[in-house]
Amino acid sequence: QVQLVESGGGLVQAGGSLRLSCAASENIFSFDAMAWYRQAPGKQRELVATITSAGRTNYADSVKGRFTISRNNAKNMVYLQMNSLKPEDTAVYYCNAQRLLRPNYWGQGTQVTVSS
Repeated sequence: QVQLVESGGGLVQAGGSLRLSCAASENIFSFDAMAWYRQAPGKQRELVATITSAGRTNYADSVKGRFTISRNNAKNMVYLQMNSLKPEDTAVYYCNAQRLLRPNYWGQGTQVTVSS
């Protein structure tokens, strides 16, 4: 069973930065893609950013230019650098691991709160 553990969340003022980390229990290169999702209270979980095993990235329009996803295959880590944070970025952020035609794996989530 793959385990994903997120860290790095917290309380930050608008305009500030946070760096989220996701530690995987096995080689992340074995996954087709790694991703970050978020879920705000009363809203559906939404995709924030994706990075494939080839290093291609994709971002939600709402975070383009502010967030950067990256990976360190040697350390089995995935990161989400979040800059210029806004109150609407407040959510629980989840790490996600994807393999084609197989169930996704999820972390337990880390809370990000951005105050105005």
